[in-house]
Amino acid sequence: MSTQLTPSDEHGSDASVQTIVLGGGCFWCTEAVFVRVKGVLDVESGYANGNALRYPAPTYEQVCSGQTGYNEVVKLTYDPSLVSTGELLEVFFATHDPTTLNRQGNDVGTQYRSGVYFTKADQQAQAQALIAAMQARGDLGAPVVTEVQPLSSYTPAEAYHQDYFEQHPNQGYCAFVVGPKVSKFMATFRRLLRD
Repeated sequence: MSTQLTPSDEHGSDASVQTIVLGGGCFWCTEAVFVRVKGVLDVESGYANGNALRYPAPTYEQVCSGQTGYNEVVKLTYDPSLVSTGELLEVFFATHDPTTLNRQGNDVGTQYRSGVYFTKADQQAQAQALIAAMQARGDLGAPVVTEVQPLSSYTPAEAYHQDYFEQHPNQGYCAFVVGPKVSKFMATFRRLLRD
């Protein structure tokens, strides 16, 4: 189960829908941000780019061990006529720290690495161009360590992870970690908020 909006809610059409997968630390945080972005039709928490031969359907516990190679991610389905890939990437880079290798805050391990997993070549090009521009400007004060790779071995996370922040806003991690990220997004990207 994932957060879904019908194309009629967004005035989009199936013909123009694209998918991109992003890893920016705990997927509860990333999902909570992107469900609020106009033009995003579906957000699903999952696991990507791990050892599919050994772990064809990894569990949360296996991924948390750091031994599977999988990353906690969100799969975004979006209408590029309403929100561009570039805008999604801008939100992504502004709402996590792409300069810390295998960590976001207190969440440490390869499963929390920063990653853009593309499904189209132009998504790869846009991600690489944005990273190069941020590096050239020195925006972040440190090198960007975000991996940009084709999507592979994706599997949805367990049902209880879907819409986690929406269902548990007062849970400790949600209140103190996810909530501030959502607030930062809403203050910084008002133009991208869904109606």
